[in-house]
Amino acid sequence: MNDVKFYLDPAEKKMGEATNYLEEALAHIRAGKANVKILDGVKVDAYGSKMALNAVANISVPDARSIVITPWDKSMFRLIEKAIMDSNVGITPENNGEVIRLNIPPLTEERRKQLVKDSKAESEKAKVSIRNARREAIEGLKKAVKEGMAEDVEKDAEAKVQKLHDKFLKKVDELFAAKEKEILTV
Repeated sequence: MNDVKFYLDPAEKKMGEATNYLEEALAHIRAGKANVKILDGVKVDAYGSKMALNAVANISVPDARSIVITPWDKSMFRLIEKAIMDSNVGITPENNGEVIRLNIPPLTEERRKQLVKDSKAESEKAKVSIRNARREAIEGLKKAVKEGMAEDVEKDAEAKVQKLHDKFLKKVDELFAAKEKEILTV
């Protein structure tokens, strides 16, 4: 006979992974404010291999509208600029010989609406993953009843799965609401 934890733990793990993925995805959506996370996907051809931008330079945010990149090696300026231009960041770097500056342009109303739509789509993906994890756990519990698990134990476990589901959906809604507020704040 299978234990209830056998079904609850994987479901909770999958739901947690879905919210973690959503947090990461929302962090990469540019909201008009400078955020070093938008450069996480930028890889620089340095020293014979592709390296993360933060492995070859210091990245800072001096104000809400700019990101400053200070390469540790002065010969890296061109390579870093090329990597930023080739990435999907969508910002042209400015090089003054000392630092590379990325000026974050203010978002248009149309662009803000599109970013909210993109954020909503990401949160819906996370919700679908959470629902799938709930469905898999409940199906597993129903099979366990056929294999000898008591029905009242299965019903209690289903209620626990539903509570987990509700908790994680609430977290997804909170993450989306925070990102929406960030995007729409002018």
